Amino acid sequence: MNPTEFAIKWTTVKLRERAGSQEHFLDVCRMLGVQTPAEADPEGEWFTFEKGLDKSTGGRGFADVWRKDHFAWEYKGPTKDLSAAYQQLQLYREALGNPPLLVVCDLDKFQVHTNFNNTVKRVYEFDNADLAVNRATGDSDLTPIQILSALFTDPQKLNPGKLQSKLTEEAADLLRVLADDMREWKIGEQDIARFIMRMIFCFFASDVGLLPKVALADLIEINKSKPAYFRMYLSELFAAMKDSGGKFLMRDVPHFNGELFDDTSVPPLIADHIALLERLNDLNWSDIEPSIFGTLFERIIDKRKRKQLGTHYTSREDIELIVEPVLMRPQRKAWEREKRKAKAYTDWQLQPESEQSSSQEKLREILSRFIDRLASWRVLDPACGSGNFLYVSLALLKALEKEVIVFGEQHGISGLTPKVHPRQLFGIEINEYANELASTVVWIGYLQWKFRNALDLKDETPIIEPLQNIARIDAVVGRGENGEPTEPEWQKTDVIVGNPPFLGGKMLRRELGDDYVDALFEVWGDRVPREADLCCYWFEKARAQIESGQAKRAGLLATQGIRGGKNRTVLDRITKTGGIFWAQSDREWTLDGAAVRISMVGFDNGQETNRNIDGLEVSTIYANLRSGQTDVTKARRLKENLGIAFMGDTKGGPFDIPSALAKEMLAQHNPYGRMNSDVVRPWINGLDITRRPRNMWIIDFPPEMPMEEAVLYEAPFEYVKNVVKPKRDDSRTTISEWWLHERPRSEMRAALSKLDRYIVTSIVAKHRLFVWASSNVLPDSATVVFACDDYYFFGVLHSRLHEVWALQKGTQLGPTPRYTHGSTFETFPLPHPTPDQEARIAEAAKSLYAIREDWMHPTEGSDNHPKLNELTLTNLYNNRPSWLTIAHEKLDDAVFAAYGWPPNLSDGEIVARLLELNLQREPA
Repeated sequence: MNPTEFAIKWTTVKLRERAGSQEHFLDVCRMLGVQTPAEADPEGEWFTFEKGLDKSTGGRGFADVWRKDHFAWEYKGPTKDLSAAYQQLQLYREALGNPPLLVVCDLDKFQVHTNFNNTVKRVYEFDNADLAVNRATGDSDLTPIQILSALFTDPQKLNPGKLQSKLTEEAADLLRVLADDMREWKIGEQDIARFIMRMIFCFFASDVGLLPKVALADLIEINKSKPAYFRMYLSELFAAMKDSGGKFLMRDVPHFNGELFDDTSVPPLIADHIALLERLNDLNWSDIEPSIFGTLFERIIDKRKRKQLGTHYTSREDIELIVEPVLMRPQRKAWEREKRKAKAYTDWQLQPESEQSSSQEKLREILSRFIDRLASWRVLDPACGSGNFLYVSLALLKALEKEVIVFGEQHGISGLTPKVHPRQLFGIEINEYANELASTVVWIGYLQWKFRNALDLKDETPIIEPLQNIARIDAVVGRGENGEPTEPEWQKTDVIVGNPPFLGGKMLRRELGDDYVDALFEVWGDRVPREADLCCYWFEKARAQIESGQAKRAGLLATQGIRGGKNRTVLDRITKTGGIFWAQSDREWTLDGAAVRISMVGFDNGQETNRNIDGLEVSTIYANLRSGQTDVTKARRLKENLGIAFMGDTKGGPFDIPSALAKEMLAQHNPYGRMNSDVVRPWINGLDITRRPRNMWIIDFPPEMPMEEAVLYEAPFEYVKNVVKPKRDDSRTTISEWWLHERPRSEMRAALSKLDRYIVTSIVAKHRLFVWASSNVLPDSATVVFACDDYYFFGVLHSRLHEVWALQKGTQLGPTPRYTHGSTFETFPLPHPTPDQEARIAEAAKSLYAIREDWMHPTEGSDNHPKLNELTLTNLYNNRPSWLTIAHEKLDDAVFAAYGWPPNLSDGEIVARLLELNLQREPA
């Protein structure tokens, strides 16, 4: 059969859908020269008519024709509405394996809808007459025969290719240009934000059929050179959307409401603005991805975030990673239970007629009750920003609701009412733009979900509602009637999810101001340590909500530092009053447009028994986001380790100076014979350890030196007065003596004064590296120093045992391990070696240090060595030549022997043995 013969036959046939559909499809196969379903797949496993037909109950299948991973095909009778057929396929597409192409046909007209994941949707349309001439139709370059052939042989040929994310970025970029142009005309930021949000909604409503597409297009086309008329007519459109529906340009407009159009004002516009609106209207807004659009739009409007345009954003998949286990796991468990109950009644059509009605009603009751459960769960995002977490939560709930409805349809229960709705979502967001945007994003997402599933978008009046559930308040500091700081009330909900703001404890005052931080500390007292990251306040509040019964579960993002130090206090409390059931300890994330490393934590009151960390099922998740049988958070500080390790000096200002300036000062004379060498010293920080020494110096007046004595060191004092004092005057310093260092670590200085050298390591470093420093060198606060001068101690610190313990007990700054002397070294049980064992460790450590130094300082070169800058400890340990590996193995063998342990222990066994030793030496 050729296309002309096919077209003639099926133009004259008057058969009904049921009578003609299978023969029509067989003729399509003959025309294309491909095998029919029975020829290709006699068993009907991957290519068949009536896919999903339950042979025991009779009735129709999910699709009239189905070919796995290719298409699902639904027929309607001649002249019938194809949208109903598409709606049926949309309802069953997941049960059909989500094929990439959905085809609907009425024996004359064909519509091929693309269904590729995360791509812009496209529809290829043609009819029998188009087949006969076989010319490309619409905006496609493909002929009807090529389109039909691709269904069977190459579905990817019909893939639109354009990703939803790219379309969304394109829309955001045009909106940025529009916003910038409007700013040039001195239009206020709030007016710009409100206007753009309204236009976004109008574009979307037009593309999904809520507004007449031609009406908006005509409004722009006819008036693009007449801004005054454009403003007048657009205001009329807003008025029609605001009120209870009406007419616009002689076309019906439904009632929208939702406070988005609570006034009808349109800011002053020029022709260039309208031209941009025309380009925006040409995009397909039904395919905009709400989970990323909110973030992109927020960056356009918020001037503090404009610099992040073009950078990465958080994808829907990223958000689902935490929302799925926290919100959806209980729902899916409950659905499996209810489905088992329901299966007792799914064969109701085979029962005697006297029993059918009762069984059918029981099945309907089970399914309806579960839909009611889904519609009753409330979700709170207490830092909701542009609403991304709320939208994704809604989409996941709607997807499960659809699964229940499909299950009912499959077993003869039709008419189940979907009830999951945006009114279940609650948020807290103090930023005015983001607060309004969150509501818009959620509603677009909700309506888009209905559109993509071919559901009636006008079945609710008004179409959108005011989302007053999103409170515009500060989530962690409120104000009472008299302005006193108070703890804000959070809405009682079932699940708390979100991404609270990250801000290190040392940055709080600089970024938030003294008044706010003082109020924060007053409200939260000792519940959250003052040194903790800002996100910890959200964790403590969510924990308290769960403990008091105001919530069931929570899933929040945190800086990786939450696993240790003062930050971990909030996780410690969570494990005491409940439990952590899910976590990602170390994951890349996008924060303010930059890639960072974060932790994700799901927790409850302890009822959840299934626990998963980093994708592995475990029995316990500890407060440091580790699992297994070894809870290193129980390790105690050992008395024998106290007074050895110290954090370096905190200068609190630009006291450090280059060597050239230091030499000038050292050569100068002062009154009463004072030598500047008393107060000008060599200085190191972490970079001098991990890279190469930079020969830096620092002005360091001894702690408690009075000004009248410090002023006698003329050049150093004048430098500090002119360079450091202005900085200190502008900062919130803990001491008023601006010429002295902020925290000089007097105990450290006293311990080091007795030694000629000491051991030092960088707090933040990819590799745990230790070096020697002369006692006249002042270590910076970015280092930890050890008041020991022997190679035995150096060797133990550089052993694998200490490194494994440090990785377990320390935290991370981004992807880089962080060493904390209090929780790491002071809990580390040192070996108690014999004299021979101690000497063996010292000898191995000395050899390691000597060969390492020889590599860093080649004898054949000088400071002009061409690769000198590459000769760093970090580069050395990144590459680990064989000689370095052998030197460390020799050292490790000696240290293992001092403990009396075999050298082939796994990391987990090392940690377990060290913890056991720790608890033996420091019993409770």
